[in-house]
Amino acid sequence: MTKFLEIGRGGITIPTGKPAESSRGEPARRFVEIAGWGHYLPLHVLSNQALEKMVDTTDEWILTRSGISERRIAAQEESTSTMAANAGQAALDRAGMDARDLDLIILATATPDHPGLPATAPLVQQALGAGNCAAFDITAACSGFVSALITASQFIISGAYRNILVIGAETLSRVMDWTDRATCVLFGDGAGAVVLRATEREGGLLAFDMGADGRGADHLVIPAGGARMPASHITVEQRLHYLKMNGREVYKFASRILPQSFNRTLDKAGVSPEEVELLIPHQANMRIIDAARPSLRVKKEAVYVNVDRYANTSAASIPVALSEAIDEGRVRHGAIVAMVAFGAGLTWASVLWRWQG
Repeated sequence: MTKFLEIGRGGITIPTGKPAESSRGEPARRFVEIAGWGHYLPLHVLSNQALEKMVDTTDEWILTRSGISERRIAAQEESTSTMAANAGQAALDRAGMDARDLDLIILATATPDHPGLPATAPLVQQALGAGNCAAFDITAACSGFVSALITASQFIISGAYRNILVIGAETLSRVMDWTDRATCVLFGDGAGAVVLRATEREGGLLAFDMGADGRGADHLVIPAGGARMPASHITVEQRLHYLKMNGREVYKFASRILPQSFNRTLDKAGVSPEEVELLIPHQANMRIIDAARPSLRVKKEAVYVNVDRYANTSAASIPVALSEAIDEGRVRHGAIVAMVAFGAGLTWASVLWRWQG
């Protein structure tokens, strides 16, 4: 039995006994395309002016340090799984696909419905009526969606699966210390999703970069509630179940790693910054985006920003922005789209994508 593995720009020859053939009788190369997209944002808008009445802060203070004007907050009956299901259904509808056609659901989140088990992706699977397809979570914080997108692409390019739903969803309002003005003003809730589909049309994933530096793990952390520090009356009294952040160190890391990861991905793909028509950086903080922009070397108008309206939605940040950008007509056929993220861990991930739509 003949076996082979031929890697190209984003495509890979299917490594099974007798290779699939194209219409010309040649081995078919398998690519991945974004066939559908969607996002969901809670209805409740929490403005900076409203926050002024909740915590010792001002609209000017928040705007100056983050560029954020407002954020969305999930309703009591909403959770990561419900928002993920809403975004996922929107992506399926856009793709014209039934959930039962899915082979896999990957959910990127740092705020699962339950701590540890069960994973949240199977809850989304059940809510969508996706049958018994595989479903699992990825936890890479704000880098989660890009990491999940890269992971899902490998399943499709290798020939293992044909249709995958990738979601980034967060309910960060549930892990915010609303007495800590340094963190609670920076985050929001939401979900975004894409449907990935196997295709023979060239394009899709061109290159990617992922990495982690665990030395900075304590810079962005929820200390208690896991196996290392189980819940107790002491952890509750000390408010250790809320997100803690060393803002100075996160800023230094982010402004350095965003351009580094992006430029490594460009080099792998043989693409120049001028060729990138849309760059979606993780929407954490406008100061970080502005600090990284000169080293990214792309046209200013190519950089998509919505952090002012939604704040930092962690793993949901990039898919929400991507979905909005597509709906706004910012992505044309053949365009090169870049996505770059950093997050707790500390982690990072970037990807270049040639749009086939």
